[in-house]
Amino acid sequence: MPSSSPDGPGAECLLLVHIRRVIGRVTYRACDLCAQGMITDVVLDEPFRDCGLGTRALSHLRSLHPDVTWRTTLDARLTRDLLHRMRIPRSAAVGSCSHGRPGVVVTTGA
Repeated sequence: MPSSSPDGPGAECLLLVHIRRVIGRVTYRACDLCAQGMITDVVLDEPFRDCGLGTRALSHLRSLHPDVTWRTTLDARLTRDLLHRMRIPRSAAVGSCSHGRPGVVVTTGA
């Protein structure tokens, strides 16, 4: 179940729990009205980085918001491969969606 994120208003956090201990989180902002979402952070404890938990977490996020198109601004080595595998493209632009919700993808002319 998503929870509010300490990253500010509009941000939500999907906590990853293993044996009653939080071992990671996916922080994101999504607008179901315009079907745009931005993954702003992925954190996973070291022992769990190569066991497929990140892939399962992003798949779960997609199931929570099935009609949302996801993007990210993350380019750290640890998250880049995961997001590439999940076919979540990198975006340079972050702002408000057309509904005024903060942190959702702003489309750039292309």
